[in-house]
Formats: sequence, C-alpha cells, structure tokens
Amino acid sequence: MPGRTADLQPNQSTTPETWTASDGKAVVVGLYGLPGSGKTFLLNQLKQELGQTHFAFYEGSEMIATVVPGGLDAFQRIEEQEKVQWRQRAINAIRKSCVDSGQVAVVAGHFMFWSEEQETGQPVYTQNDLDTFTHILFVDVPAEMVAQRRLDDTGRTRPPTSVTHLRKWQQEEKTQLRRLCRQNSILFTLISPHPTLLNKVSTLLHDFRYHNERYNLSQAESRLDEVVSANQGQLETMLVLDADRTLAAEDTGMLFWKMASNLWPLEDKACTLNTLFSSPLGYSYTAFRQAMLLYEETANDQEFDTLCQDVASAVTMYPDFVCLLRLVAEQKHVGAVVITCGLRRVWEKVLEREGLSEKVKVIGGGRIADGFVVSATVKSALVARLQEVHHMSVWAFGDSPLDLEMLKKADQAIVVVGEEQTRSKAMDTALANAIDYENLQARQVLLPSNVSPRLDIAKLPIIKLTEPELVNSLLRGRYTHGGLQVLCATDRNAAKLLATPMRDAAVAGPDLREAHRRVGWYLAIEFLADVIGLEQPPIRHVLGHQTRGYQLFHEQQTTIVALMRGGEPMASGVNDAFPLAMFVHAGNADDIKLHHLQGQLTIILVDSVVNTGKTIFEFVQHVRKLHATIHIVVVAGVVQAQCVSGGSLNQTLARHANIHLIALRLSDTKFTGSGTTDTGNRLFNTTHLP
Repeated sequence: MPGRTADLQPNQSTTPETWTASDGKAVVVGLYGLPGSGKTFLLNQLKQELGQTHFAFYEGSEMIATVVPGGLDAFQRIEEQEKVQWRQRAINAIRKSCVDSGQVAVVAGHFMFWSEEQETGQPVYTQNDLDTFTHILFVDVPAEMVAQRRLDDTGRTRPPTSVTHLRKWQQEEKTQLRRLCRQNSILFTLISPHPTLLNKVSTLLHDFRYHNERYNLSQAESRLDEVVSANQGQLETMLVLDADRTLAAEDTGMLFWKMASNLWPLEDKACTLNTLFSSPLGYSYTAFRQAMLLYEETANDQEFDTLCQDVASAVTMYPDFVCLLRLVAEQKHVGAVVITCGLRRVWEKVLEREGLSEKVKVIGGGRIADGFVVSATVKSALVARLQEVHHMSVWAFGDSPLDLEMLKKADQAIVVVGEEQTRSKAMDTALANAIDYENLQARQVLLPSNVSPRLDIAKLPIIKLTEPELVNSLLRGRYTHGGLQVLCATDRNAAKLLATPMRDAAVAGPDLREAHRRVGWYLAIEFLADVIGLEQPPIRHVLGHQTRGYQLFHEQQTTIVALMRGGEPMASGVNDAFPLAMFVHAGNADDIKLHHLQGQLTIILVDSVVNTGKTIFEFVQHVRKLHATIHIVVVAGVVQAQCVSGGSLNQTLARHANIHLIALRLSDTKFTGSGTTDTGNRLFNTTHLP
C-alpha cells in the first residue's frame, strides 16, 4: 500500500503557537525502522524542512556516544546490562532537554537487532523509552528495498541478510511496537515511501506538537459554534444525535474495515478498531487519536473518500429518523447535529443522500485534517456548551455507553434500542447504573418497533419517534411552514391535453378511467419525482453491462392511497410510475392503519376531485395521529381554487408541516356533482343510479 497518507498538507496558519501536546510532559517522537530503511536520511530531511526552533533532532547512536565516556567504541565493549543503563541515560537526557526548551524531540533509533542465525531478535529498547516517547513513527519500507539499500550502503558494514529474514524481522518489530505502544499510551503509525513522504511526516509532527485533549476539545467546540452560528441565533432547541447504530442499524467503522481488508489484506488484527478499543487504551482520547492514525496509514485521502462512499451506500437510515429530521429541517427554532465518534465523511454522505446535509451537520473525525476526534467526554462537553453558552434545550439520542455522559447532560434523553444481536452488550448494566445512581431520566425508542426493549419499561419508558405528543413536545407546538405547498400544471399544454377527456361529457367508463390513469402517471413523473426525489438503483443495460437507472427515492417506503372510489384510477397511474410502492384502498380515513405507515417515509393520498377539502383534511388528520412526521403528498386531478388560496383547505392543512398538494389544474368552478355530473359515477358508469 504505497503512499498512504502521502497527501496530507500541514496547516501552519491554524497551528496555535501557545498549545503544547502534553501539559508538563515533553513531546518525544521515536523514528523506528529496520537498519537500511532510511531513518537517518529522513531525519536529516526533517531537520532542513522544519528547522530547529520548535523541533530538536537526535540520532540515537550519536546521543549514546555523547553520554558514554569513550563514545560508541567504549559502549560496544561493555556488558549488555550496562548498555541498558547508558541507553536509559541517553533518552533521559533527551527528555530533560525538551522539557527545558519546549521543543519536540524526534529521535531515530533501533528497536531490536536480529541476525539471521538467531531464533529471536534482541530488543534494545528500555522501559525509559516507553515512559518517554509520546509518539512512534515506523518507516515501513518493503523488505526488498531495505535489502538493496543495505547492499548499496558502502559506508556501513552490515551482515548479509535475506529478504525473507528482513520481512520477518520487520513484521515482528511492527507487531511488538503496536502492542507496547497501546500498553504505554504511545501513538503509533506506519509511514511508507512516497514522493511526498517528507511533507506527510512534517504534517504529523506539526500535529503532534500541539495536539492534546484540551486543544482537541477547543477544536470540537469551534466546529459546534460554526454550526450554531449558521442558524443566525434562531435556534432554541437542538437535537444531538449519535450516528452508528443510532441513526441506522449499521456500524460504519466495522463496515469500513471490512471493505478495506477486501482491498488491502491487513497485516494483523491489531489494525482493527475492535482490537484497539479492547486494548488498555479503552475508549480514551488517545484511543480515538490512534484510530485516526490507523485510518491515515490505511488509505490516502482519495482512497479514504472512495471507501467512505462505499460504506455510506451500505447504510440505511431508520425511516423514523429520516422523517423526524426532515420535519426538523423545516423549522427555524429547532436544529439537529450529528456528533459521532465514527467517520464524519461517511455520515455526511449518508445525510446528503437523504437530502438532509444542508440542515443537519456532522461533527466527527477520522482524518488528521479534521483537527479533532470525538470521545464520550467531547460529546458531553458539546451538549453542555449548547446549554450553557448557546442557551438551548438539548434532546440527545444515543445507543451505547459512549453516549451515556451526553444523555445524562441533556434536557431530554432518548436511548435508541436496536436488534439484540447487534446492540451494545455493555449498555444494559451501564444504563441501569446511570438511572439508579446518577439520576439519568431517559426514554427508549425501539428500532425497528418489534425489537425487545432494554431494562424494565417502567424504568425506561418506550416512546415512538412518530408520536404526535413527542413531536409537539420537541417542536414546542410551533411548526414553521410557508402555508400549504401547492404545485399544479394548469397552464401547461400537457395538462390541457390530459384534462380534455376528463371534462368531456361523452367520455365515461373505461375510457375515462384510462384518462385518469394517464393523469396520475403524468403527475407522478412530472411533480412527485421532484417533490420526493430520485435514487439510482443498479440495472442491467440492454448491451449487457451493469449501469444505473432511476426510481423514486425510497420507492418501497412509499404508500399510495386511493381515496375510493373516484381516486382509484388516478392512483393506479401513480402506481404505474412507482411500481415498488405500497398500494392501499381507503373508503374513509379509518381504513388507513398503522401498519400502512410503519417504516414508510411518504404517503400519497390520491383523489380525482378536491372541492371543499373536507375529505382530504380528515385523511391528513388521521395520518398525523398515526405518524406525526411522515411526508404527506395529496394528488388530485382538479382542485377548487378558492380552497387552496386562503380557503378552508389551506388554513387547515397549514397547521401540519411536511405536506404538498399536486394538481393537474386549479378551477374556479365548485364541484358538487351528482348523477351524470358526479366524477365517480362517470368513472364507473353508475350515472343512472340515484
């Protein structure tokens, strides 16, 4: 994997000179790699590139020579135990110098020596090294290249070593260093040969110089302030949402590493997040910084973005959250922000796909360029900042122990409970303790709705994100809207042609039903496709290759309701355009049941004629009682103009958010048909009935 992280760019203009990476502790960076990997050459390049104002550069063997009487020759002649003591003195001298000067030390050294005749290598690091180093960079040069460099280096005498042995030696060093670094809270990463290697390492060193937990939080707070300021001081309530296994069932970190391992076989299990977070680092700030470095060493920026796109494509947001966030996006006084310990870029792409990225921002990390990582402490601190600095009421949503501090701090806490096989195993105990001993008052939402709840529901009551009471409480009864959103085709030539047979008294029965069906299909592709949006499913091209076509956005999560009996032919036309949608017949509003709406994002109510709007309002009111946030679209052939221009329908539906009305035409005529003029009678040849 040559060139990983080679495209990093140092951002010196934003580097705060007053920050140091560790309060009272020197920043000492170890530069390791096999003899012949180019450590000394890189060290000299860094000295020229970075200067020696903020950085100090040391060759380990030279430092030993300065502290040992008689220099390196004398050092080579002494016993191994005495060598250990001199190595300790050398690293102690480096640490003291950097504490006094405030400089960052970069130390090139050896981790072990291993001749081909020996069964195991001989470590030459000391405990003092592990106590001193804050970061270790391993120069990960292919064994074949190391072997060639050793042969070409006539200035040093090195024993001949096979490529096979060098490869084994190198792997052993990397494995041991990862383990030791995690045991001693040292950040570790591999750096690989690449034309921009110098720039990459310079960027890392600039970051190491000033990045500590305090700086990390300040960067996250600045990002939150940007999100809030974009709303120009209008926000009163903020939804703070965890991402993985909260907004969706998937864990995007696990998906990322699964996809990455398919592209580039990982050298060992230590390269996975599960192994990292089960190490002594736990879920600390250092652990999340180490996770960021794992992402950096695995993929460069372009590869990372491509992988994030692939991961986002595999994520399906819970429909209830999509509906809720779309409703929130319409409000001026309520906002939403995703704060994730996972990958910011993945969740930005997921929200963009759902049409939510303009209103719902993501605070998260994954790359060094993000400037910060998100931990449980950061989540809690950002909730507190929203409350104390921005004076907002906060509703927090999370699923795991990492979210508990945030949930405890929030004004309203919602625990998201997923499938038993994927939900956090540690959450029940931690949640019970928080409720029993730490005054957490929370409720739980089950996604999907048929999963088993956590704890006793008396202790952790169940709610639904689609309940009108919850939505009213969240929005404080204040729905922001611009009145009923009406789209019509009255003046379009296509509408005039389509409307003609509908108005022709000579057209009835099957011919009239066909005319209504064509209108439904036209309104679906001309207006509904814009209102709801499109997605691109994979299809097989007629020439035999795979390509992508188009269909209604979340078509399978759309319900078409034919208002019987006059709306059925037109609803059939809508269904022709969107064949994957659910189709429901409804003689009255009560015919729409909860199971018609569960898991759905949009409901399309179709009628042939809307006169006063009384029937439509009854249906809308009933739907809203069952599902407070689902997108409602009313489709009709003809709508009486007065009822939508300040009339009864406009006034009544304007109380509800997230509603559109689509009509073939608006008419000033009031439709009170009966007998031969009633549309339903004309459609089904029952004009002779009383």
